[in-house]
Amino acid sequence: MGTVYLTVGDLGRSLAYYRQAIGLEVLHEANGEATLGAGSVPLLHLTELPGAAPADGYAGLFHFALLVPERVDLARWLAHAARERVSLTGASDHFVSEALYLRDPDHHGIEIYWDRPRELWEGKVERMGSWPLDLDDLLQLQANGGSAFDGLPDGTRMGHVHLRVSDVDETIGFYRDVLGFDLMAQLGPEAAFLSAGGYHHHLGGNTWERRGAGQAPESTATLQHFTILLPDEASRDEVAARAGGTRVTDPSGNTLALDVAA
Repeated sequence: MGTVYLTVGDLGRSLAYYRQAIGLEVLHEANGEATLGAGSVPLLHLTELPGAAPADGYAGLFHFALLVPERVDLARWLAHAARERVSLTGASDHFVSEALYLRDPDHHGIEIYWDRPRELWEGKVERMGSWPLDLDDLLQLQANGGSAFDGLPDGTRMGHVHLRVSDVDETIGFYRDVLGFDLMAQLGPEAAFLSAGGYHHHLGGNTWERRGAGQAPESTATLQHFTILLPDEASRDEVAARAGGTRVTDPSGNTLALDVAA
């Protein structure tokens, strides 16, 4: 997965949050827009829509998920969040990963997580679920020689994107049967998780907030589009031919762009 593009109600407020609370760095800023990332890798693009209200309850972004390279990186971020009183909305052990959840000032959902070694969960993705995360164990890892937090580390990438969708079966039909993802797990009509290459999930979709929800009004802070990266131009063009272009919308109105990995 590549860069996620969002609108926000106050760019200055959002940049302060993503730099100070999340630990991203501003790679470029001009004309009411900014790109943030870790190292030189762009992960998030923000466009200011002054005064925009949160887009709760509509189809769109449930959360974007920043994958850190090592467990100690997650521990270091957690210690930073505790020290700086960064508010969390959740913390879960998913068997395949350990994850921390929060929301930015515009209510965009954020996950920061690390993956357990693939050999522990490959072929067992159906066991993916949500259990309480052992926060004390993570903090102890940081206490036992972890370095101070200095932003999200190089190697952080967009691990997956989780969407609010209007219908799970239609979502599967598009992302599996048109784009070519594999269906890894499904929770009936409530949620589905899809991926490429055997990963636990690159894409999630759920109807937990409201089944049948449409897109938010243009005046709200919402998802503009997200990026799916293909390994080369031939692969991108093959998928684009099935989807009807390199920039398309899914059945819930969520927009995605197909691009080539750098």
